[in-house]
Amino acid sequence: MYISTKHAVCLKLTASVMVALWSWTLWAQDLTPRAYIVTPVHSNAVTLIYSFYDGSILLDGALPITNATGMIHVSLLSCYHSLNVFGRSANITAVLPYGVGTFQGNENGSQVSRYRSGLLDSQFRFAVNLVGGPAMTAQEMRKWKQKTVIGASFKIVAPTGQYDPTKLVNYGANRWEFKPEIALSQRWGNWLLDTYGAVWLFSANHQFYPGTANQTRSPIVGFEGHLSYDVRPRLWASFDSNFWFGGSTSVNGVESVNSLQRNSRIGATASIPIGKHQSLKFSYSDGVVVQYGSAFQNVSIAWQYSWLGRPN
Repeated sequence: MYISTKHAVCLKLTASVMVALWSWTLWAQDLTPRAYIVTPVHSNAVTLIYSFYDGSILLDGALPITNATGMIHVSLLSCYHSLNVFGRSANITAVLPYGVGTFQGNENGSQVSRYRSGLLDSQFRFAVNLVGGPAMTAQEMRKWKQKTVIGASFKIVAPTGQYDPTKLVNYGANRWEFKPEIALSQRWGNWLLDTYGAVWLFSANHQFYPGTANQTRSPIVGFEGHLSYDVRPRLWASFDSNFWFGGSTSVNGVESVNSLQRNSRIGATASIPIGKHQSLKFSYSDGVVVQYGSAFQNVSIAWQYSWLGRPN
């Protein structure tokens, strides 16, 4: 079967949209309140998360695809450990996700649908509180009251997800992604304000569809804010929002100018303790401004078991 150059380019751009907008979107658009909360040294937590994403993919006329939608179920295992780094409170987190979903749309008058299941790209994060967050034991934390905390983190998304260069829809992006971030956390009584500023950096995918193309992505700058209220210890609720821009995609040096993103989301999160070591967290978010990307709704439920390890 003969495939014209124009159609081949269209297929490459279609793959670019599916990979870039879904595999990256699941990470970058997360709303994460209290990401720099100070915990005692040797704190540990294991969290099981279920997330459901449902919505449309806005292409802004860049491709001959209409009514593009996706529905995906993601299960995540997260492991957390806090430590002392030069007298400062710090922590490391590892997340392993698995997804099951369907994607569909109309291309040149034909309905196209794809089903995928498999591992998404794993992520690893190191965070440290630089100001106002000293490393403390559990006994010391009982006397400590947070005021202003300034923190920083570095997140790595590793290309461990399912990726097949001969398929247009993949859960893995087949590239490394890096996210340095700076944060400010300010408390007034029961109120807590968290603000983060970050930039996403991407390596190239040298095995882009159909396996011989080179895909690159420009950096994405993002801002995130959360205002939360403590009802009592470990029982809290927050209002969440974010905004990010950038991330235009190029294939073999040819940039898709319509792939530049300027999007934002809002949402809410609630955490409920169900015992000394366990808690449940519920969250919801939706796209408010979506110039190009995924205008989806997200519902997440998380169960967490935490405990304090013994000092070395």
